[in-house]
Amino acid sequence: MSRGALVVVATPIGNLGDLSHRAVEALAGVDVIACEDTRHTRKLLSHAGVTGADLLAVHDRNEAAQVRHVLGLVEHGRRVAVVTDAGTPGIADPGQRLVAAVAAAGLPVEVVPGPSALIAALVTSGLPTHRFCFEGFLARKGSERSARLRAVAAARVTTILYEAPHRVRRTVADLAEVCGPCRRVVVARELTKLHEEVWRGTLEGAAGHLGRTEPRGEYVLVLDGAPPPPPPTEDDIRRDVQQHLDAGADRRDAVAAVAAHLDVPRRRVYGIAVGMRASS
Repeated sequence: MSRGALVVVATPIGNLGDLSHRAVEALAGVDVIACEDTRHTRKLLSHAGVTGADLLAVHDRNEAAQVRHVLGLVEHGRRVAVVTDAGTPGIADPGQRLVAAVAAAGLPVEVVPGPSALIAALVTSGLPTHRFCFEGFLARKGSERSARLRAVAAARVTTILYEAPHRVRRTVADLAEVCGPCRRVVVARELTKLHEEVWRGTLEGAAGHLGRTEPRGEYVLVLDGAPPPPPPTEDDIRRDVQQHLDAGADRRDAVAAVAAHLDVPRRRVYGIAVGMRASS
């Protein structure tokens, strides 16, 4: 029996011309294609000239239940591709559970990389790309949403979020509230499609932009990282040193703790600490 495998195949996020030759070969060479929407995938396969594929619906509502079935197929030597409606499976789309189960069973997981809305939006944004965080879709309400908004606001790296058209205005307004209206943001819409739009400005400006037209299509928000905090003043250092001394630490330990906490040279903290003792 030939050894099976799960093949993760990225598909276009809009422009069918982005379907790679290797992706077509992979889809033509598997026994089963696990897909988010069979109707959507049939159209993609028709475009690619792939015929005779067995399709298996695996979406958000049934992925957990389908894991055992897909794992059984791979264990019995079948090659199973996993695709979503657009982009790379497992990135804010079904697929992660399938990959985790197959990998945990010690069976092969292959990948055919390709389109990804988050990477497309990030590289076209003009914001820093050397470090970034993918937040995906925020929780819709409640304490979880509030906590994630605060974390996004505090993050010092570029953050990418996905949002649906009927919620994008509220999300931009919430981001402006927690980040401040002047934080830079890029609002990307319908990437690679006919009506692609990339808007750059501030959160305040983005709210106005979205308010002037009815939001349509899928949105990617690329948010600039939080600015670094101002450097600590001598008063900040003196106050922290005194707190450690009052708690019973000796001067050496207080200097080391404050230098580490405030990320300032130990020599600077030591000089201030000596001055405190001389003036007391």
